[in-house]
Amino acid sequence: MPHFCVIAHDRPEPGRAERRQGSRRPHFERMKPAVERGTVLLAGSMLGEDGTMATSVLVVEFPDRASLDAWLAEEPYVRDGVWGQVEVKPMFVAVDGKGITPAWIELMSKVPA
Repeated sequence: MPHFCVIAHDRPEPGRAERRQGSRRPHFERMKPAVERGTVLLAGSMLGEDGTMATSVLVVEFPDRASLDAWLAEEPYVRDGVWGQVEVKPMFVAVDGKGITPAWIELMSKVPA
């Protein structure tokens, strides 16, 4: 199944931290089953200059981009206006929690020595 990297930037206008805090519980409640299903592999926040959460980063696994987009459309941080710009990029995973991936080994087998 394809992997994607989601980089979701908080809206920069005043009240950003309060908006994020107000949506945090529904966001986490929604994330928990996705983590348990293995859909969300990694998630966290990049911090702004002031040390507050400013950008969310997720590494996810979905059958296709359309499925991911449908899932993101229901995300509380999207619905509640926490995230402004959301970037989604396909991702090649070379190393995961288990070590070097079979995909990386296959790719390297094709590289001349």
